Amino acid sequence: MLAGRYKIVKSLGSGGFGDTYLAQDIHLPGDPYCVVKHLKPQNPDSFDIAQRLFEKEAETLYRLGNYDQIPRKDFTY
Repeated sequence: MLAGRYKIVKSLGSGGFGDTYLAQDIHLPGDPYCVVKHLKPQNPDSFDIAQRLFEKEAETLYRLGNYDQIPRKDFTY
């Protein structure tokens, strides 16, 4: 459980700036799936870059909204 809200289901992968997990948001009706990113850059100087890239990615996905080419619920685990 993360922040008392996100139930981690499985690891989706890791990269240079951190790890990505499939989770369920237990504070929303129906416990919808979501993606949780744990930012952990290799050195302190790159944290600002990682945070900026994450915020840009989240904003872009939000603006895109719902399209059939953007996965929303159909996860295989």
